[in-house]
Amino acid sequence: MLKNKKEELRVRIAPSPTGYLHVGTARIALFNYLFAKNQGGKFILRIEDTDLERSDEKFTKEIIESLHWLGINYDEGPDVGGDFGPYRQSERLKTYKKYLQQLLDENKAYYCFCTEEELEVERQAQTKRGEPPIYSGRCANLNAEQIKKSHDEGKKSIIRFRMPNIKIIFEDMIKGVLEFETRLIGDITIAKNLETPLYNFAVVIDDETMKISHVIRGEDHISNTPKQIAMIEALEFKKPKYAHLPLTLAPDKTKLSKRHGATAIADYRAMGYLPEALINFMAFMGWNPKTDQEFFTKEELVKIFSMANINKAAAIFNIEKLNWLNGHYIRQMDLSSLTEKCIPYLENANLINGVGAGEWNIMKTDEAINLDQLKKIIALEQERLVKLDDLPELVSFFLKKELTFDKDLLLWKKMTAAETAEHLSEVEKLLANIDKKNFTKENLEKEIKKLIEKDKLGVGETLWPLRVALTGLKASPPPFEVAEILGKEKTLQRILAAKDLLA
Repeated sequence: MLKNKKEELRVRIAPSPTGYLHVGTARIALFNYLFAKNQGGKFILRIEDTDLERSDEKFTKEIIESLHWLGINYDEGPDVGGDFGPYRQSERLKTYKKYLQQLLDENKAYYCFCTEEELEVERQAQTKRGEPPIYSGRCANLNAEQIKKSHDEGKKSIIRFRMPNIKIIFEDMIKGVLEFETRLIGDITIAKNLETPLYNFAVVIDDETMKISHVIRGEDHISNTPKQIAMIEALEFKKPKYAHLPLTLAPDKTKLSKRHGATAIADYRAMGYLPEALINFMAFMGWNPKTDQEFFTKEELVKIFSMANINKAAAIFNIEKLNWLNGHYIRQMDLSSLTEKCIPYLENANLINGVGAGEWNIMKTDEAINLDQLKKIIALEQERLVKLDDLPELVSFFLKKELTFDKDLLLWKKMTAAETAEHLSEVEKLLANIDKKNFTKENLEKEIKKLIEKDKLGVGETLWPLRVALTGLKASPPPFEVAEILGKEKTLQRILAAKDLLA
């Protein structure tokens, strides 16, 4: 992959801390990470925070936390250091200033004093003539005296790069050979002043001084690449290899937004998606492993990852696929680990409150619950669970003193209230005579089914109202398993309450 075997492969992800880490950016970070690790290279995190008005330290922290949570660990970055730091653009201003001054001294850049109003008039005139709206170059040939005079008069200025009139050709690792006529780009703005560089300039300096060998980013940056290559050549830097990943789109091929599902990694984490599921999901967005295998660990992805297997078409975000993957990983978890992850969701839903090691209060009752009991509750729902924040709603019936539901829910098909109450009474009598030590799902199932067969009560006519009486839900785990967890006393209380409701 590298021309010189001694040259170290180095890639980077460079998010701006103007918002939370988006799933699209996380996907690009993952592809950088997989490529670097597959090739024995290094992956770097750089924070592009030169936009001081919009940048916020809370977003920097969230980006770092989200990458670590996903397991996309970088070799160099703001919080881990490295030989080519600092890794925040706001701490690299002296470096940018040095190269801006070099371009000015070599007449490869110049000060522009045009006002925004003047530039807008230019753009409108060019558009009317059917020309590309590029800078006319009216300040391109100001002499030193004119520049000094404008500065002395306090005129606002920017720094423009003097774009050479050439054709820029480069081979993209995904898109193939791309060509651009720089005359259609014009002299671009690269800094507001010597202390305030803009994106296209800063990224060129950062990639050079951080020894980045491969730039892997979204295809929305393709139009920036010729501008950056022109500056690389003007500064006599080494040009990195480029790979522009197809963007992530919604199922309807529009730009991905919150209406298609949460878009920030922090949102997925809060909803109870697992990092393993997200890694697996993002890897398959626009990349094909050329195998029928559907579930990969991060380590397995590193081994088989290849840029050659990245699709040229846009990646489609499919929340149903993510849910399916997440459900799979939840089912694969051992119960202790799953319970540990689920407890915060039950606490945040105000269903339980920790009072000591391995013990909780049930918030809406005067009762306590221990870790073993919680494990039994969570085990009942493990097969049905899609994401962890679904759990409180699924198991809340266990953690309530009284259930509230419509009495019609108790009725099986065409049964009357009186008939239903009669069936519940038969089960109630049976359960009242079972010792607490025998109040297990196996024994309960055996005894209740024996009762149904002996008295010809009907399976649906008996089990449906019993399950509803115990859970208050249309869909829930079987009544035998629920009754074991509730215990004899609470089971009988709920049957009695259901009979009262029917009466």
